[in-house]
Amino acid sequence: MTTVALDAMGGDHAPRIEIEGAILAAREFGVRVLLVGRPEAIKAELARHPHRDLALEVVPATEVIAMSDAPGVAFRKKRNSSAHVAAHLVRDGKADALVSAGNTGAVMAVARFVLGTLPSVSRAALAAPFPTARGGVAVILDVGANVDSRVEHLVQFAVMGEIYYRTVFRSRRPRVGLLSIGEEESKGNELVREAHNELKPLPIQFVGNVEGRDVFTGQVADVIVCDGFIGNIALKISEGVAELISGKLKEALRSSLSAQVGYVLSKRAYAEFRRKIDYAESGGAPLLGVRGVCVIAHGRSNANAIKNAIRVAAEMVRGRVNERIERDLSAATVSLNT
Repeated sequence: MTTVALDAMGGDHAPRIEIEGAILAAREFGVRVLLVGRPEAIKAELARHPHRDLALEVVPATEVIAMSDAPGVAFRKKRNSSAHVAAHLVRDGKADALVSAGNTGAVMAVARFVLGTLPSVSRAALAAPFPTARGGVAVILDVGANVDSRVEHLVQFAVMGEIYYRTVFRSRRPRVGLLSIGEEESKGNELVREAHNELKPLPIQFVGNVEGRDVFTGQVADVIVCDGFIGNIALKISEGVAELISGKLKEALRSSLSAQVGYVLSKRAYAEFRRKIDYAESGGAPLLGVRGVCVIAHGRSNANAIKNAIRVAAEMVRGRVNERIERDLSAATVSLNT
């Protein structure tokens, strides 16, 4: 049975949402979930839900990393936080994966320093799934783990993202693109141009440069590579646009209630639209390249998002993502050196 260590104190509404999500995941996916945090709070929430015969266990942690905590300070001074304890469970082989909806920067710092990176990985990368117009998913990485990246880092991001996409989204040969300001090889800054040349000989389906407008179409690339500075800006802008469109659509539906006959159908269409762009369906962003598996969910996650984050973590464990990353990065290094 795959074991996931869940930071039960991480999200905006912890531990209520985390407990609800863990119960759903244990019931639907047959995983064992270690609920890490303050026992009294966790047990009080568990008592509100039927969970008999589910593989749920409470692991004590006395401290909580707040969303307002500086990542470096939280890492150094809150060594018995729920995120720290969960990471140590993975490091010590007592859990296969870590899931947290806590402070993203702090969770990344904990994962990188407690778990460490894989031997072939220079920098871990945060991979975020985006819905596409074709009904599928595109993945962008890095979206914030690294502010500055070198060419070899982008090459590693491409390989890791391709493996993650194949494993979680069941694609035999995902298309990998490099985010730039134009499709031509000559477009982009020095980092992008050099990375383009290094990506061409790799044994992946590299489709060349892609532009920002290509992210949501699903027609050009499945995995889109960039440095963490650009990726994080793209992520935050996309979240803002999604909220704007969702809000404006809801206002439009309400303002046209004179057509009462179509109101129920409109509500259903709106609910379907929200489902397709909802981050809760994607299950969070994996931090690729660390030892073990780490998935970071949105701080505002609901129970469905936590459930799906646990699902993604379990799929990555069962799909042996880290073993594939080591194997394929070694092959990529040989390819680049010959």
